[in-house]
Amino acid sequence: MSGVLVWIDQFHGKALPISWEALGVGRAVANALNVPLIALIFGQGVDEVVAQSFHYGADKAVKVDDATLAEFRLEPYVAVLTKLVTDQAAQVVLAGASTRGRELLAAASADLNAALLADVTELSVEGDNLKATHPVFAGKVLSTIVTAGSGIKLATLRSRAFAAPAPDMSRTGEVITASPTLSEDSIATKVQGTEEVKGKVNLTDASIIVSGGRAAGGPDGFIPVRELAEVLGGAVGASRAAVDAGWIPYEHQVGQTGKVVSPALYIACGLSGSIQHQAGMRTSKIIVAVNKDPDAPIFKLAHYGIVGDMFKVLPALTQVFKQKLGK
Repeated sequence: MSGVLVWIDQFHGKALPISWEALGVGRAVANALNVPLIALIFGQGVDEVVAQSFHYGADKAVKVDDATLAEFRLEPYVAVLTKLVTDQAAQVVLAGASTRGRELLAAASADLNAALLADVTELSVEGDNLKATHPVFAGKVLSTIVTAGSGIKLATLRSRAFAAPAPDMSRTGEVITASPTLSEDSIATKVQGTEEVKGKVNLTDASIIVSGGRAAGGPDGFIPVRELAEVLGGAVGASRAAVDAGWIPYEHQVGQTGKVVSPALYIACGLSGSIQHQAGMRTSKIIVAVNKDPDAPIFKLAHYGIVGDMFKVLPALTQVFKQKLGK
């Protein structure tokens, strides 16, 4: 049975939002190819994720529930994925371009000798092939790639580049139970434990990001950035210059050597807009720039610009949004 397979990236029974975005793309591809959409869920205690996969559009779900898959490890995950791809005679395999999704599909493409379209921002079907858009040269150029031949096609999808479908809580489907391919004693890597950072919005999942740059001048300069982000329910980002200066931790860095994000709204505060930074946020839906320098490169990319001191503009914006949002 041929079909479109979508790997659902989950951690301890909770799926990443990018997985539902991937299912939405998978639904469109499956409809174009007139084949079923099949969700792949690996882990331990994943019944809730299986049910959710139907809500977001899957026709069938393959569940591999085993202690060897409780934590993500490449060896057992890629072994079971490649077996299922072969068993299901899959035409297309999709996954979100998360850290795990990128690693998994890259390894699977090598094992399957199959084409891989990486970190795509648009995906469509042309005959039996996939046509994808992939940003290159720090996002300044959009490359169009079309697969050739009748083999299996794999693709990873950039987070927030695609809209997740609205869940239909009434949808159900067929659950197929499969077994892991590797036993524990044949897996070289072992996970001793995990530590999750709580209380912060993940940049790649955030729909609103407020970023500060060199003009922040120090750690205290991020106070108005955080206040605006908090009012908007967004995450705090930063330029490499601010991170390198030690004003804010690395996990906030947006750019070529940081996180690549595609929020609905990106507010760049005191950021010049270097090519490296633009590579990480160019695909944001709406970009607002706040900078004292009217010639800053960020204004060429921004949809809206405010020429002014961020320490005067941000508190004013925060106050206005508090009033508008009733906070």
